[in-house]
Amino acid sequence: MKIETKRLNIRLAEISDASSIIHFYKRNHDHLSPWSPKQPNNFMDTEFWSERISKYKLEYSKQQSLKACLFTKSGELIGRCNFTNVERGSFQNCRLGYKLDHEYEGKGYMSEALDALIQVIFNEFKIHRIEANVIPSNTKSRKLLERLGFEEHGIAKSYLKIDGKWQDHVLTSLLSK
Repeated sequence: MKIETKRLNIRLAEISDASSIIHFYKRNHDHLSPWSPKQPNNFMDTEFWSERISKYKLEYSKQQSLKACLFTKSGELIGRCNFTNVERGSFQNCRLGYKLDHEYEGKGYMSEALDALIQVIFNEFKIHRIEANVIPSNTKSRKLLERLGFEEHGIAKSYLKIDGKWQDHVLTSLLSK
């Protein structure tokens, strides 16, 4: 899967991208940690990412997930978008998560990426509903989701353990048309 937008090249990670992924997380540790679950001890190891990338490619081939990397036209990894927990049958649902380099926030990059990736999920995966759940204080993500057409449904108390503590989340979803 490769998508080219005005400013981005979006694709599945290759094993050769492992060091770029590690560099992305190191560079953005302080920026991402308030919104992220605790990572395993070997999260910053090339071997960990090589195994993960192979797993992600297999999941994509079976339409079980879509875990994409966002690269600038010059080749810098600036973000990740993950459509996970694909459920089939009568539900046809998945969950969305995303991360963007702090230097690229507020410039429309994530909106550009998600506009393209949501089309893949709806048109190729034939998903009916995408869920995206966000910590209430994460106003940037809430505004992004609203711009993309996600509707808020309420608050789930103590929904996920993020940054070491159980946190409430605003539940949102976007339906295919």
